[in-house]
This record gives sequence, C-alpha cells and structure tokens, in this order.
Amino acid sequence: MTVTVLTVSDRASRGEYEDLSGPEIESIILGRYPDCRVRRHIVADEPDQIRSALGEFLGDDYIITTGGTGISPRDVTPDVCRDFCSSELPGIAEILRSESYKETPMAMLSRGYAGLKDGTIVVNFPGSVKAVRLCTKVLLPIMDHSGKMLRGEGH
Repeated sequence: MTVTVLTVSDRASRGEYEDLSGPEIESIILGRYPDCRVRRHIVADEPDQIRSALGEFLGDDYIITTGGTGISPRDVTPDVCRDFCSSELPGIAEILRSESYKETPMAMLSRGYAGLKDGTIVVNFPGSVKAVRLCTKVLLPIMDHSGKMLRGEGH
C-alpha cells in the first residue's frame, strides 16, 4: 500500500510552522501497516498547488490531506478535492465527522470530503494533531480492504 500525506498549510509551506500533523499520520499508519510506503508533501492553501499535488500522487492507494477543511476563506481543500475526484465516498467523511464530534462540537464545522479518482482514495482530515490522530485511527481498519477491492481482489 502507498499513501501520500498532503499537508495543506500556508505557514508550513513557507517554513514558518513545523508540520506536526503529517508526521503523526505517517507514524500511526506505519504502526498498523509497517510495510506501507508513506510519503509526505506540503503545499500552501492554494487551489492550484493542491490540485497539482493531487495529480502528482494520483495512483497511490490513498492521498490523505490534512488542513484546510474548515470555514475560513483560505480553507479550500474539500472544494479542490471534490472537483478533482470522479466519485464521492460519503461514508468516510460522515464517520470521520461523527467520531470527531464525540471529541469536540467544532467537528460540525469540518467540511472534510472523501472521494475516488482512478483507483486512488482521497480523504480530507482537519489540520490539528489531535484531529488527525483520531481520524487516522478511524480510517485504518478499511485501508487494506479498500485497496484490495479497488484492485479487484474481492472481499
């Protein structure tokens, strides 16, 4: 399995802020799937940069984004991912919001999206370390199974 973790952050992309969420996602995934190939990439909250990175890593089993899922004017990650993907996987985004809500009512403001394009599953996580820790653990149980399904290996 190959996973790209795409951090969407103006400050982290400029080197003003250390990306903590991307490494946290990577650590949790490798704890469950030690043979997984995880790569990390950082872009600014710019639609063209996000779209370009999605295209660059298309073909991976997963592209997990972190950041840009809220309601501020610069939070464009879900919009770009929705336009990029060919079909939606609403159950993933719904359960991530539902489980996150158990930790904080602010989860209601998350616009995170999950979708599919050419065999790659794209999932949006919020940007905080606490949120990505929870969301990654929620996603882990389906990651291997979904890859097998997409490769036509059945259930």
